[in-house]
Parts: sequence; structure tokens; C-alpha cells
Amino acid sequence: MQVGDGVCLCTLRGRLRLEDIRVMVGDRVKVTVEGEQGVVEEILPRQSELIRPAIANIDQVVVVFAAAKPKPSLILLDRILVQAELARLDALLVINKSDLALEEAKRLQEMYGSIPYRTVIVSAKEGWGLDEVRQELTGKMSTLAGPSGVGKSSLLNALLPELELEVQSVSRKVQRGRHTTRTVTLLPLPDGGFVADTPGFSVLNLGGDMEAELQYAFPEMDRYRDSCQFRGCLHRREPNCAVKEAVEKKEILAHRYEHYLLLLQEAAPSY
Repeated sequence: MQVGDGVCLCTLRGRLRLEDIRVMVGDRVKVTVEGEQGVVEEILPRQSELIRPAIANIDQVVVVFAAAKPKPSLILLDRILVQAELARLDALLVINKSDLALEEAKRLQEMYGSIPYRTVIVSAKEGWGLDEVRQELTGKMSTLAGPSGVGKSSLLNALLPELELEVQSVSRKVQRGRHTTRTVTLLPLPDGGFVADTPGFSVLNLGGDMEAELQYAFPEMDRYRDSCQFRGCLHRREPNCAVKEAVEKKEILAHRYEHYLLLLQEAAPSY
């Protein structure tokens, strides 16, 4: 646990263990230092909390995808962005491996920058875009998200060379990587802030009571929602829907709307 400028091995005060309070990576706590060890006296209120991965007080999700090897899955990308929106977290899209497919990286940046999401084109291998990523991370608590094989560990190694994190190549047969991150690790940044290297955060499970809420996880719908004819419009089969008209006019990306409809089915209540 970081205490001041140093790191201190801490244990929970007995009453916290009896109350079965779960301490999470990212928690801010009050600590009493006793010799070379510390005791956690209190867990301070959390500003945000994720269950998978288990981490608290995150400011932003850094969504890392590759321009190639593996080929970007837009439905998986949108699932992660929706998960960040539902958790009320800012999202930064980092498009890695741009040295392999620069035009594809630019295409992704143009699409998702128009929504708008902050996007950075990066090559961890060549060092492109790293200064911009550092600037976006500084002073914030960030967590990485994205499928295996896109270069999350390579990106962290490029940003923090002293880490020497394990990296594995993408399978030629299935064009997927294997997870090298197995635990949630909070890494301090030289200019302030932290970044969490985490497993998971690639699966979105929508409950049966989120149908009405889902549209708010697609920020490009915000400017059209109030112009729909019917209050509570889900932008699915309703007539005179401003969102559907925006899709037809190509003001909303067609694949984003298709993914919204797909997720809307998953979020529908089951009776």
C-alpha cells in the first residue's frame, strides 16, 4: 500500500475484518503506521467501483485495441465502451499496432472520434503516440481494458520500461492473444496518477432491467433523443424516431446503431 512517497505493508484493523468489508485495489484508506508496518483503520468513500475487475476510484477506462493482429472487433469495442458509460467513467480509446495498419488505425480514430471519444493512435513497438498517452494518464486513476493480444502489456512496458511485463505473441491460427495479466496491479506513474493493469473487463453482462438505460450509454444519441415523437422511445420500432432518422442520414454510425439493437435485446426484461 502506498503511504506518502513510500510503500508500506498493511493489515486490516480487526473490526474491519469482522465487518467483512472488502478492501479493493484503488481504495483510499486511513492508515496508522506502527514501526515498518501499517494498519488500515478506515476505508474512505469510493467515487467509483467496478466488480470485474475489482477496482475502486477509477477516473477513466483506457480501451486498448489493435489496428491489426488481432483484427479489431467493433462489437467487443462497443461492449467495453458501453460498460464504461454505464459505470459513469470517461473512456480513452488507444489504437495500438498502428505500424501494422496505419490506415485502419486512422479509420477507427475517425469513426470513434466523431462520437466523440478521445482517441490516440499508438505503436508501442515504434514509440508513436506515447507522449500523448502519458499526457492523458497523468494525474488520473486509469484502468486498461481490451481483448488479449492487442498489446496492453507492451504499451505499459513502453510507457514504464522498468516494469518488464510479460508479453505473448498473437496466435497465427486464430489471430488472438493469450492473457498475460492475471491479477489487478496498480502502477504509479512518474508524473502523478496510477494505471491499473487488469485481467478481464472484456465481457458486458446486461441485466434484464437495463433496457431503458442502455440508450444513455451511446452518447451520439444524446442530441436526437428529445426529438423523438414518443416519450420513452427506445429507437427500435417506434415511428418518427429521431435516432433512426439520424442513422439513415449517416449522422450516427450504422454499426453502432446495430450494436445498440443487439445489446437492447440482451437488456430486455424476461418474463
